[in-house]
Amino acid sequence: MSAATQDTAVSTGKITRTFIYLVLLLFALFYLLPFFVMLVNSLKPLPEITGGNMMALPKEWTIEPWLAAWSTAQIGVEPTGLKPYFMNSIMMVVPAVAISTVLGALNGYVLTKWRFRGDTILFGLMLFSCFIPFQIVLIPMATILGKLGLAGSIPGLVLVHVVYGVGFTTLYYRNYYASFPTELVQAAMVDGAGFFRIFWRIMLPVSGPITVVSVIWQFTNIWNDFLFGASFGGTSQPMTVALNNLVQSSTGVKEYNVHFAGAILAALPTLLVYIVAGRFFVRGLMAGSVKG
Repeated sequence: MSAATQDTAVSTGKITRTFIYLVLLLFALFYLLPFFVMLVNSLKPLPEITGGNMMALPKEWTIEPWLAAWSTAQIGVEPTGLKPYFMNSIMMVVPAVAISTVLGALNGYVLTKWRFRGDTILFGLMLFSCFIPFQIVLIPMATILGKLGLAGSIPGLVLVHVVYGVGFTTLYYRNYYASFPTELVQAAMVDGAGFFRIFWRIMLPVSGPITVVSVIWQFTNIWNDFLFGASFGGTSQPMTVALNNLVQSSTGVKEYNVHFAGAILAALPTLLVYIVAGRFFVRGLMAGSVKG
């Protein structure tokens, strides 16, 4: 058995490590196989796909399916491709993630460093909101958006995702700030610092790990959402709804290569987020799990 290193909790032998690596490699190949099929078929002309053998590499490489999926595919009345819907998703995701993250940070700060009577009950109610199924809030949300005049608009979708996501972000920041020394906040108050100055100068600078967690979680959930986009999007539908309309189109020939390219385009932003910041996700979740 090899000795345990500083970065490992237990020591393992070569046979055990080899077995673990083989199992991990097997699972990685299993999960990457669908992506491989989508990628290679998105680079083939349609006759190669309909001719069978979808696992084979393209005999004739082409990026025409990608260009068509982006700019000329028939999705709505006009052959606009996914481009305008991609922009709708960007305009929806960026403010929704930013607002829900800031609100979650403020809530976590208040619930841990500015305690008040009933704060535990309030946190429990916000935590309960994390377990409410999407379908239950459709009718209340539709009523509220209609009264506010936000139905079928990007601001309406932003509001829906902020309301639904603030429970999760509050949970993350509350648990993270619970391990932060309250004495530092009290010392800042003695020095004359107010509520927002303490939050801005003391709490936020140490919130990097949990902010990454919140941003990744919210970005992934909002970008991949279909139900809210289909229910409240109207003429401002996001990427996922447009992709469904593209694939489910009943007119003309089924252009599977264009569908594969569109699916990858829809998944690309979340994939890039995980590639860039994914290694900080688990680190951020664990950052506030141990006190002291």
